[in-house]
Amino acid sequence: MVPNIQQSLGVLNLERGLPPGDQPPTPRLGSMLNSATFNFPVISETGSGAWVENVVRGDPTLEPAYITAARRLVERGAVVISSTCGFSIRHQQAVAASVNVPVVMSSLLLLPTLLRQLPQNAKIAVLTYDSIHCGEDLLGVDHPAERARIKIGGIEGGKFWHDELKRPAPTIDVAAIETDLVACVMRLRAINPEIAAILFECAAFPMVAPAIRRIAALPVYDITDLCRLTIASIA
Repeated sequence: MVPNIQQSLGVLNLERGLPPGDQPPTPRLGSMLNSATFNFPVISETGSGAWVENVVRGDPTLEPAYITAARRLVERGAVVISSTCGFSIRHQQAVAASVNVPVVMSSLLLLPTLLRQLPQNAKIAVLTYDSIHCGEDLLGVDHPAERARIKIGGIEGGKFWHDELKRPAPTIDVAAIETDLVACVMRLRAINPEIAAILFECAAFPMVAPAIRRIAALPVYDITDLCRLTIASIA
């Protein structure tokens, strides 16, 4: 019998393609895959068939796998459910309806709140793994004027983007993420000097959040912030 772990964050992982029994190297602090990122227990389950490419492109057939994995996490003691891919927000409603604990599948859930924190003339940069597939339907913002304040920038085509599509996925290259994100921020701010905050869509980006905060001198929000907030509300 699996022990009941109290007050645990349950994380729905992507498929990594590793042989059975193999464990990937522990990522840097800040990663959802590093339990030391949080000051509370973290347990995980992998959504069957949830490869990066499928999730990013929006494969609707993944919904049952996410629901099954979420229910397993709750049975093991998870009091909050999250995920390692912001694009899984497409399954937010279905997973939330299937379990009796709070579900925060993506940092994109923060967008409506962050817009209200800032002046009406301020903009928010959403930095994503793939801007081609990060459409307005994922933002949760209906009013055209509010949507216009959201500027999306992606790192598609970069090293990390290519690495994550491989099976098995290689060790995460943190330096490559930082390089691509710095370039993305510079591009967006050159066109939109009104950007006053940054939201990371990708759950791998929090590993470089301190560097981006320092370089951009702006508030940076990510999925780990949302997970801490949600756990704090019930712990």
